Amino acid sequence: MTEDRLKRIQFRAWRRGFKELDLVMGPFADARLADLDEAALVAFEALLDAPDQSVYAWVCELEPTPRAFQTRVMDMIRAFHAGSEASRHG
Repeated sequence: MTEDRLKRIQFRAWRRGFKELDLVMGPFADARLADLDEAALVAFEALLDAPDQSVYAWVCELEPTPRAFQTRVMDMIRAFHAGSEASRHG
């Protein structure tokens, strides 16, 4: 995994074009990206390639997550997002 790749992924996570998802994926990338192994990076990149509204609905569990996207990374993003939401309201 190269530094350039991580920077590209982090940039994409913050600039999705759908602000609500930027605020989910960007902070997750800032906090956890460097800790992900190759398989998790590939899964995260797949989420970055998926439609914004769909990913947001999956993360917030408004819609069922397709099997291909129901990964350890999705679980990590959900837990991270839930924790950040709790800290804002707690």
